[in-house]
Amino acid sequence: MDEIINKVANSSLEVFDLEDYYIPGIRTQIDLAPWLYEGFILKEKEFRETLKNHNWEQYQDHFVAIHCSTDAILPAWAVILVTVQVAPFAKKVISGSIEDIETILYTEILSTIDYSVYQDKPVILKGCSKKPVPQIAYVLAVQKLQKYAKSILFGEACSAVPLYKRR
Repeated sequence: MDEIINKVANSSLEVFDLEDYYIPGIRTQIDLAPWLYEGFILKEKEFRETLKNHNWEQYQDHFVAIHCSTDAILPAWAVILVTVQVAPFAKKVISGSIEDIETILYTEILSTIDYSVYQDKPVILKGCSKKPVPQIAYVLAVQKLQKYAKSILFGEACSAVPLYKRR
């Protein structure tokens, strides 16, 4: 019987797994609509009172996204005022969605990586992940890797799609 050889393990192929850069923590979305009159109208006095009585401590160490689920037209200060209240407790506060949190976190972390370790190497940008990796993270990563890598594939070693090969 022939010995099974793991050609991937023996190759010079480097795996760049975005899941390795996932920042753990609770992601929470705050919807402003319930704090608006009929979900659409911001009455300043009532809005401020609601914020004053809200339990902000529940967001301790959360990544918080502030948004409004209705088509209400809000003054810019509304989101800023909520930010002022939640910021002392949250790890990070953004205006947007949970996906926007992931985008911002990945943008920040990907800008700190030393990609020169991939100089002249074939790299596989791992495609499957169990954690929420936004599409923009792949777009940002491939741009950084392209400056150094000899070639870039996407997916898994057993079924990778070629993306880039330096000429």
